[in-house]
Amino acid sequence: MNYTSTRDNSVKVSAAYAIATGISPDGGLYVPENIPEFTYDELVEAAKTDYRERAVRVLEKYLTDFTGEELRECVDGAYTGKFGGENVAPVVDIAENRFVLELWHGPTCAFKDMALQLLPHLLTRSVKKTCDGKEIVILVATSGDTGKAALEGFRDVPGTRIIVFYPVEGVSSIQKRQMVTQEGGNVGVCAIKGNFDDAQTGVKRIFTDPEIASELEKHNMAFSSANSINWGRLAPQIVYYISAYADLMNKGVIKNRGDKVNVVVPTGNFGNILAAYYAKKMGLPIGKLICASNSNNVLTDFIRTGVYDRNRKFYTTISPSMDILISSNLERLIYDLSGCDSARVKGWMDSLAATGRYEVDEDVKAKISELFWAGCCNDASTQETIKTVFDSRNYLSDTHTAVALNVLGQYVKEFGSDVPAIIASTASPYKFAPAVLGAVASDKVSEDEFDMLTALCDVSGVEIPAPLAGLKGKAVRFDRVCDGSGMKDTVLDMLGI
Repeated sequence: MNYTSTRDNSVKVSAAYAIATGISPDGGLYVPENIPEFTYDELVEAAKTDYRERAVRVLEKYLTDFTGEELRECVDGAYTGKFGGENVAPVVDIAENRFVLELWHGPTCAFKDMALQLLPHLLTRSVKKTCDGKEIVILVATSGDTGKAALEGFRDVPGTRIIVFYPVEGVSSIQKRQMVTQEGGNVGVCAIKGNFDDAQTGVKRIFTDPEIASELEKHNMAFSSANSINWGRLAPQIVYYISAYADLMNKGVIKNRGDKVNVVVPTGNFGNILAAYYAKKMGLPIGKLICASNSNNVLTDFIRTGVYDRNRKFYTTISPSMDILISSNLERLIYDLSGCDSARVKGWMDSLAATGRYEVDEDVKAKISELFWAGCCNDASTQETIKTVFDSRNYLSDTHTAVALNVLGQYVKEFGSDVPAIIASTASPYKFAPAVLGAVASDKVSEDEFDMLTALCDVSGVEIPAPLAGLKGKAVRFDRVCDGSGMKDTVLDMLGI
């Protein structure tokens, strides 16, 4: 299978090249030339296996220049002994026809681990296939979870360095502590004065800067990405939706061929819900893709109107990983829905860069409306949902998962749907302890983040994840801050160039 660019579909590259380079030189995102099928019979067989085997069966359809043995080595290295048990991504019943897909049992307690434990294995093999001998510089912009997951995934991986930029006021205290205390000889972390969109825009600008590419070439280095703009990040996310459906087959929730489920995803950069879209296109019986946003509801408006407009107030919320107004992976969706018309997509992306706005054509709008439904909620509603679900179901959710639960409630109220729903739960509630504790026991909120972890444990009976408890007392290694305009110089300085 070849990969092409969303902005120039004359591009033809291998999966390994797409993963090794991360982004097309024209600024577009790599996408597969076609979406492979995963049949119902394959689902039946997948239901008899574990998560690792399901991952191999899905990935081998996309990464055709990897051998089966290579993929099994990658998958085993990523998912063996790192996710708190044999079940890598458990599906938890919280109410009738409500199933929470817990994606946060990995080493950094966020769903990004599902892909970022695998990506280093895929990337190092991809580099050997395409540009062996070069040191790969992983450049990451994060709204909180990607940064730590990428740092942990690439820590001391031979032949790589990783530099992470995060918004100085835009992550939770635990997320920040996870990053600034990161161990490893090949890692670097820097805060930027601005929000996630500023960090992401800066990273993309560096990727396509010929001057800095020339400097890296002189030192036998090359850039790649661990953000979901990298296909090697996105493909592993398709796996867990197929796995969740297989688990529902085993639970007896899915009784007949073609029984549908709805999928609800708290969404910022659009990668996680895009993976569900690809799973649906492969043949997974998904009914509606429900896109849940916080107060930064640019995606809600887009799905409802076909107009993408980032010219609006930016909100810093208690669900910071969704505080995004430029959702990069949306480009892959509109490319697919436009009939793979890269010229139209380039025009829309040029308009976004120039004016902060674009509007898709009526044919694309109609397809979006058929496939997706969108809703949003503010911080007060998010905390109310955390409390309601905890009080009624004894289930503790983080602030992002609560947004999804709230929006699902809106959908059910509007349509009266009794279709089973898979809710993508994206982080441990302990990563956002002040907001979660404030929802379930506001009198326990204090100034000390670790006291709040203990208080939340006492209130909920849910054990504090070891990776978060272990942060207490760890030395801060990174305290650098730069302006968005200084990111390029920061990268060169960190690389010693």
